[in-house]
Amino acid sequence: MLNNIGLPGLLLIAVVVLVLFGRGKISSLMGEVGKGITSFKKGINEGEQQLKDEATDEVADVIEGETDTKDKV
Repeated sequence: MLNNIGLPGLLLIAVVVLVLFGRGKISSLMGEVGKGITSFKKGINEGEQQLKDEATDEVADVIEGETDTKDKV
């Protein structure tokens, strides 16, 4: 069903949406979508950074534990 929608169909849908909601409402809606995408990307980057920090802490703990056992021998 959706495979048959071409450029004229998409233009018709765009015009109907524009008439129903108005240019201002669509503009503010797209601004909110943009803010949501930006927030999502920021959250992903913060999560990756947190995982890297935890991995670095674990490696430091392992290295610290190895030096403690060498000192005892």
